Amino acid sequence: MPQVPGGRRRTHPRDRFSVPQQVFNLPETIETLRNEADSGQHGHRQMTLYKHGPATVALFLFEQTGANLREHSTDGFVTIHTLAGCLTVHAEGQTYSLPAHSLMTLAPNVPHDVVADEPSQMLLTVCLEEDDA
Repeated sequence: MPQVPGGRRRTHPRDRFSVPQQVFNLPETIETLRNEADSGQHGHRQMTLYKHGPATVALFLFEQTGANLREHSTDGFVTIHTLAGCLTVHAEGQTYSLPAHSLMTLAPNVPHDVVADEPSQMLLTVCLEEDDA
């Protein structure tokens, strides 16, 4: 992916998130993410598509089996939408299999992790409590 002015890999968030509406072609955005030079962390790449106030929408690309997001929690409501592949989520002592086209919701402050059972794509939405935004 070509560098944007100023040597940044992506357009500055101030500019990316300033427009009142956006449409994303997710397959094209996934391909852009896949072609970035950085290899990502723990076998995944991510791109925040939208951030405004308490809401964040991020796209994750898990490039290999075992790629993961380590256990964490957030002060907001979470949705995990598996676009392609299959993910396993561990939350509160339960294990959930999320094949493509699955959607999982998590209440605020639920510790969870995400592990790719195969190369996978995930759309994550977080909506923080108003006091945390």
